[in-house]
This record gives sequence, C-alpha cells and structure tokens, in this order.
Amino acid sequence: MVAALRGVDSRCAAGRAGCFRPTAFASTEELTDEELRSAPVRSYPRPEALADPVSLPGAPGKALKSLGIETYADLVEHLPHSHRDRRDVRTVADLAIGEDATIAVAVRSVSVRPMRDRRRKRVEARAADASGPVVAVWFNQPWVARQLGEGSQLLLHGRLRRRGEFWVSEHESLGGEGAPVHTVGLVPVHPAAEGLSSGRLRSLVWDARGRFLITPEPLPARLRVDERLAERAAALAGAHFPDSESDEEGARHRLAFEELLLLQLALAGRRRANRQSRRARPLAARGVVVDRWRWSLPFELTGDQKRAMAEIDEDLARERPMQRLLMGEVGAGKTVVALHAMLRAVENGAQAALMAPTETLAEQHHRTLDRLLGGALPLELLTGSTPAARRRDLLGALGSGALQLLVGTHALIEDTVEFRDLAVVVVDEQHRFGVRQRAALDAKAPEGLTPHSLHMTATPIPRTLSLTAYGDLDATALRELPAGRRPVETHVVDGTRARSRAYERIREEIAAGRQCFVVCPLVEESEALQAKAATAEFERLRSTEFREQRVQLIHGQMPSKAKQAAMEAFANGDADVLVATSVIEVGIDVPNATVMLIEAAERYGLSQLHQLRGRVGRGGHSSICILFGDATLPRLEAIANEDDGFRLAEVDLEIRGAGDVLGTRQHGLPELRVARLPEDTALLAKARDRADELLRSDPELAEPENALLRDAVVARFGSELDPIPA
Repeated sequence: MVAALRGVDSRCAAGRAGCFRPTAFASTEELTDEELRSAPVRSYPRPEALADPVSLPGAPGKALKSLGIETYADLVEHLPHSHRDRRDVRTVADLAIGEDATIAVAVRSVSVRPMRDRRRKRVEARAADASGPVVAVWFNQPWVARQLGEGSQLLLHGRLRRRGEFWVSEHESLGGEGAPVHTVGLVPVHPAAEGLSSGRLRSLVWDARGRFLITPEPLPARLRVDERLAERAAALAGAHFPDSESDEEGARHRLAFEELLLLQLALAGRRRANRQSRRARPLAARGVVVDRWRWSLPFELTGDQKRAMAEIDEDLARERPMQRLLMGEVGAGKTVVALHAMLRAVENGAQAALMAPTETLAEQHHRTLDRLLGGALPLELLTGSTPAARRRDLLGALGSGALQLLVGTHALIEDTVEFRDLAVVVVDEQHRFGVRQRAALDAKAPEGLTPHSLHMTATPIPRTLSLTAYGDLDATALRELPAGRRPVETHVVDGTRARSRAYERIREEIAAGRQCFVVCPLVEESEALQAKAATAEFERLRSTEFREQRVQLIHGQMPSKAKQAAMEAFANGDADVLVATSVIEVGIDVPNATVMLIEAAERYGLSQLHQLRGRVGRGGHSSICILFGDATLPRLEAIANEDDGFRLAEVDLEIRGAGDVLGTRQHGLPELRVARLPEDTALLAKARDRADELLRSDPELAEPENALLRDAVVARFGSELDPIPA
C-alpha cells in the first residue's frame, strides 16, 4: 500500500497529459532557438475521426447538445473553465475534519445500510492505508458496493466529516489500467449542464484524448517557432489535463493567441474587402459649402475636431469607401464632425443620411443639425411616425435629389426609401444596429458604389475592443472638450436623509433658474416596465416634492408627438423637472439643466451612467449628478471618482469583460472561448501585428503553409465575418 501511495504522483505524470503530447509542452520555452528550428514539424491529416458524433442516451445526450457538443471536434474544444488542485495525496492520519482531500486506501469490507427514510441507501467501505483505518461513505449510490471488492485499492476524494468517517465525492481504482483523472492532479472542471455533470464530461474528454493528436495545426511552423508556441495538440492536452499551473497557463496562452490571430485575420479580410472590392464616389474638398459653414459657426472648433475633419476629408477624397469610427467623450462635439462629412457630400452634388437607433435620438439630431446649419440647407426627418402625406413628399424629393440631407431611424432602410445619389452615411450608436441593418443602408447608394460610412458612438472604446469589435474600422477619438465645459460634481448617496437633501438641492437649482433630470430605475430590459416606473415616479414627484414646480414626463412608450412636446417643453425652459427613462441617455442637449438624479443607479452599466451624467454640465453653470445606490459597488465607486470617459471604459471592461461591454450578438463578434480581455490586451496587439505580417506576404493566405490557417479563419468566423477572398 505504501508503495502504491508513493507511485500515485509518478503514474499521474506518466499517464496524463505528457504521455500523449507530440511535443513536451512545458519544455518549449527552455529550448534554444536552434533546437526549436530543427525540431520535427508534424503535418496532420484532415481529421475525419474528429467528425465522428458524440452521443449519450437520454438526458445526458440532450445536455451535450445544449452545450454545442455534437462531434469529437466540439468535445476536444470544450475547454475547462478551471482546475481543482488535488495533487496532494494525504494519508488517513493527516486528515483534518472539514477539509477536502484525496486519500489512497485499500478496502477491507463493504456494506450497504438503509438511511432513515428507508428509501435511500448508504454504502460504507471499511478501508485503511499504512497510517490507519477510515470508513468511506457514499450516499444514495448503492451500485458503488458492486464495484468494490475486498482488497481493492482506491483513490478517494472527499471530506472527513467526523473522526474516522470520510464522505466520498469521487473515487477511482488505483492499480488498474490508465491514470487517475478525477481524484489526483490538477483536475479539470468543464462547463456542464443539467443532466450532465462536469465529472462525466471529464471522462468523455479523457477517453477522447487520443484525438488531440489529429486536430489540425493551423499555425504555420515558422510562426510557432518565432512565438515559441507549442503544437496545438500539446496545447489542448495542457489545457484539459495540465501537470502544473505553468503548463495550464502556457496552453491557454497558445490557444488564446491562435484565437486572437484568427479573429484579426478575419477582420483584416473584411477591411481588405471593404477597401479593395468596393468603390465609392470620391468627394473632393471644394470648399463651397463646408468652408462657408465652418466660418458661420458661433464657436471655435477644438483641436480634436479639426484633426478628425482632416482625417475624414482624406478618406472622402478616395475611391475606397471610408469606414471610420468616431468615438468621443460626452459633449466632445461628434455631431459637428458628422455634419462636416455630410456637407462634403452636399458640395459634391450628392446626398447624405444620418441613422439613429431611436426616434427620440433622431429627433434630437435633427434639431441639433438644423441649429448648426442655421437654416442654410433643407434637412428632413424620417421615422416610423412621419405622417403619410409628409412621407410621400419627402420620398419624392429624396428620389429626385432635391433633398440632400436626411436624418432618420430604421425607417431609412425600408424598401420604399430610394436615394438619387447617396454618398455619405452616418450611423449613430452603431452598436445598436445589426450588421444587416447597416448593410441595408449602404445598399441605398447607386449601383456599383458603396457610400462612405462614419460610425459614431458616445461610448469611448478601449483599444482592446477597438482591435476586436471594430477591427475593420479606422478609429478617431475626440477627447478634448469644447471651451466652457465644466466638470460635473458626482455623489453616490442612499438613505432618507440623503434623499431629502437631494430634493432640496434640486429646488435650490430651480429657484436659481436651472432645470433637472430625474431618471427612473431600469427594472429590467423592458421599455414597458421602465415606462410604468417613470410614470409612477412622475405622478409622485409632481404631487409631493415638486408640487410647486413644472414637471414633465418622457419615456420610450409615449407617442412620438407627446415625446417631442415634452422634450421641446424642457428644452425651451417651460418645464423645471424632466422625469425620464434612459431614453435620454444620448443626444439630449439642454445647457440649462444642472442636476441629474438617477434612481437605483446600481441597475445601470458604467457607460450608461457616464452618458446620463453627460446630459448636464453642458452650459456655463456648475452641475451635479446624484446617484442613489450602494457606494461600495465598483462601478459606482468608479463613476464617483473618475470623469474621463476613456478611463471609465477601461474600468468597465475590467469589471464586466468584453462580451458584456460589447453585446457580442449586436456587433457580429463571436464570443471568445479562450482569450480573456482586457487581460490579454498585449497578446491581442501581438496577434494583430502577426496578422498584418502574414497578409503582407500572402494577402489571400493562399500559400501551402497557410492553407490550414485560412481554413481555420473561415471555419471559426466565416458565419460572422466576411471570409478572406480565395
């Protein structure tokens, strides 16, 4: 028995990952460059065996499908989310009550006893190792007794509940064929589902480990050598069944690099398709319209705005369609830059359109653009609420080319909307539109042409995400705020006393001639429920705290005319308090508003809170943002201490992760399986550089050494992104 105990670790090392790796994983970094370059490079056949179906009867089979596992290829890619450290095999004498541990014992006798309810059974195995005896206990698993025989040697993992009684969670035979998988070493924990435990999945993957060797190796040998990366089969082995933490991290690093490289190649393919296979109408900077408009502006453009306009002019002058992302701090003046691009189309005799995700935002853009134009050019608004007669006139002018500037919602992409010569499109809050919707607007250009596209977002995008979700766009950031913008004092408060003081402060501001927003809680992702909450708060406030003030209500469920009337009343100073939902999150510009009060702030994301805060502080008066919520929450702590939107975007990424920040489905960005952002930002940048190098030497990945890499790009991202042209 002592000998068996001593052999556990060595047998694990020999029987687990290392024994079926094509290259010893952990030793890769220890080799010299010469040794790496002279190492044999294996070429793998196309893995027909990976296409074999994986099936289980009944509920486990349904659970497999729910996890997306239908073939062995799916199974070997179903990586564990963590590992349990069971490398320390203890003796019975060393066990402490309440502590999880693994022990190796020999069975002396086995019995099955009924439990108190008489329906369930308790299996007891009297066992021992060299240090002493123990009773191993299994609950409601009577079949275990049939697996145990006197003298059998077992590895047991579980917990010593009371002196001499060890409750078993997992067990394996010691001395049989194969290495232990569940009880010793770094034990993988795979994402499971109802009806299929992580342990069952572990067994399935262990039994399939031989197929690691026939997984295709997409990375060219030269790239793997230069980046000091193990072969893919070794990485899969290290990811599932590592021998050490460094083994696991090395495997994850290799697979994460591969995943990010494939993504960057796919994005580069889409960039190239946009730039090479599509043609746009060049728009020269003639100066007839744009220069006169810029001279007429009643304010000085910021340095960032001037730089952005210069970059856009350079893009517009080419036959290659502009694909630029304009992101900016709250109040940095993105709309002025967007209008600059739209007017370049006008002075070239073409048309431009701005599409916004909501009617409220489209209406606000229409008002803002009209004010910036000063009535110099006709500008129309098209939404689902546009009256039929007005719509007919508008579409007629659009089709003839008499109307050159149009703002609208999804209504712009309806089949009946036809432009005579659409040359520039601006998409605001572009992450709220799907890929197909943006493509439908592009299709409104004359046949054979693609419009120049400017994508705007009020949410600053961290570099990490700009290399992923927006990797096919050129990016311009507006960080500089216009002169006169004042910082907004932010407080996170809670409690009756704080609430009373907040309402008192609002009344003080109103008495001084200012105005206030009250934003109601996001109960859940339901505009109807938000509207109900806002309506109830509106009724309460106007009959209690603000009974002597003028209170207006706005939410997304209101008819368009009612929303417009409420917004105009507030903008014109005919209302003191605007009770609203997050429909006012972006695009609302009321310089006289100095207080933003947000209820249940913990229900909002960090970027949303920053956008809402940005609705105040737009004039020359000191402003305040009052958040009701738990000040210890990381995002509320961040919003209270940081006013830089770009820094807050990084914090949001750290707190929530890339998938939640982006909304992967809306972006057409597949969820990353291995890479972790922002943790892997440096790896992402390296993958971007390597992708550029590969495509410079082999633009279509057509060389034989890149064939499997190209196949992997199309297989992994082909349904989401344009594949690299063959």
